[in-house]
Amino acid sequence: MNTVSALSRTEIDLVHSLLTNKNSVHFTPMSGKPGLNLSLRISDLLALKFADLDLEARSLTLIESKTGKKKTLRLNAAAVAVIARRQQKHPADAWLFQVHSNRARHNPVSRVSVSRVSKEAGDLLGLSVNIHSMRKSRGKAMFDADVPIEKIAKVLNHSDTGVTLRYLGITREAVLQTYDDFEL
Repeated sequence: MNTVSALSRTEIDLVHSLLTNKNSVHFTPMSGKPGLNLSLRISDLLALKFADLDLEARSLTLIESKTGKKKTLRLNAAAVAVIARRQQKHPADAWLFQVHSNRARHNPVSRVSVSRVSKEAGDLLGLSVNIHSMRKSRGKAMFDADVPIEKIAKVLNHSDTGVTLRYLGITREAVLQTYDDFEL
């Protein structure tokens, strides 16, 4: 399985800027940062319909397609703003990420399309970016901000903290390195 590194805030801003300025026929989870703010898997992001989102209550409840687990999350101000702008610009859209080209009009953006756009952005910027970068980057940003690993595991809906540690790249060697890094 290919792995992807979490992006730093600077790298996130570079990808966001590139995708926002790119003349694209559709809106992707990375171009407006909703993927970063929702921390959902790509399959769940692309399945979102405007009807699923309660912008007034700032909430979303769904059943994750990969795990079958129920997940409720709060839409932060950044996510609400992007979603509201998107809904205002395209009031007839059913899907949050909907195609507007003639060939696939009225369908959600495909996973393949998001993957292609993500890879192109990464290649242009010299970064390892794929469709999972958003979710992993949010987890890493929380970890770097000293959010407890248990809370990050809950946000990502991981079954245990060991999964979250591996997901964030915290390896046994990284733990052992702390003995060298923190001599007292």
